[in-house]
Amino acid sequence: MSMAAPLTIVRIPTFHNLRSHSPKRPLNKHFTAPSSLSLLSFAKMEGSEITEQVAEKAGEDLRAKKKIFVAGATGSTGKRIVEQLLAKGFAVKAGVRDLDKARTTLSSTNPSLQIVKADVTEGSDKLAQAIGDDSEAVVCATGFRPGWDLLAPWKVDNFGTVNLVEACRKRNVNRFILISSILVNGAAMGQLLNPAYIFLNVFGLTLVAKLQAEKYIRKSGINYTIIRPGGLRNDPPTGNVVMKPEDTLYEGSISRDQVAEVAVEALAYPEASYKVVEIVSRPDAPKRSYHDLFGSIKQR
Repeated sequence: MSMAAPLTIVRIPTFHNLRSHSPKRPLNKHFTAPSSLSLLSFAKMEGSEITEQVAEKAGEDLRAKKKIFVAGATGSTGKRIVEQLLAKGFAVKAGVRDLDKARTTLSSTNPSLQIVKADVTEGSDKLAQAIGDDSEAVVCATGFRPGWDLLAPWKVDNFGTVNLVEACRKRNVNRFILISSILVNGAAMGQLLNPAYIFLNVFGLTLVAKLQAEKYIRKSGINYTIIRPGGLRNDPPTGNVVMKPEDTLYEGSISRDQVAEVAVEALAYPEASYKVVEIVSRPDAPKRSYHDLFGSIKQR
C-alpha cells in the first residue's frame, strides 16, 4: 500500500502579544502573523496541496488581528512610526487632530490604515472612543506646537499623555509606548545650565511637563516603554543606535527614522517592557540587535 507524501511543517513568524495580565510579565501568547506574511508563502507541501480549510482559517486569523493606535500620527515622528508599522504588516489606527491633513499626509489608500480623529487635549472619554476595542497597543508621538501659549506643553505633553493612559484603561489596552526626550530629568542630572535643557524649557517648561507625564505612566501599572531620543533630525540615519539607561545621555542627536524604528521594535520585544531608554545615534557605534539593546537596559 502506498504511503501519502509527508507533510512538512513550517513555523509561521509571530509577534509577541502586547497585552499583559501581570504588571511585570508580558503574556507568552503571540500576535497573529501580519497580513503581508501570507501563509502560502511560508507553507511548503510535499506531494500535497494546502487545504481550503487551512487557508480559510489563516484568512480569518489575519482579518481578526488587532491594531496599533498611534497618537500624533501626522507629526514628523508619528508619521514615520505609522509608515514603519504598515511596512512590517501591522494594522494601524492613526489618531489625528486634522482629518484632511491626515488624508494627504498618510497612505490613506492602504487597507491596513484607519484614520480617526483624536485630540489628546479633549479628555479620555473621546480618546477611548477613538482607540476602540480593536486596538492592542498605543504609541504616543504627540508634541505641542511652539507658540505664545505657555500652557500648551502641559495641555499636550502632560495632561494629554495622562488622558491617553486613562483611555487605555477604559479600553483595557495594556501596552503603551511614549516618545519623550533626553534631559527631561535634567535638574536631577545636574544639567540645569545645559543649553539644550534651557532651550527646551523656554516654551512653558516642556521637559518638566514630559517628566510629570512619565511619572504618571510609571505609576499607572500599564506595560510601558518610554523612549527618550536626543535631538531629532529629519535626515536619514548616519550612524547606529546607541541605547542607554534613563538619566544618562545629555547630548547627541538621532534621525526620526531611527526613533520610529525603536518604537516599532519595542512592540515586538518583551525585553522592552517596563523600561525607560535613552537613544542617540553615533557613526562609530557598533550595530546591535534590538534584542541586545533592550536587554542591556535594566528595569527600575
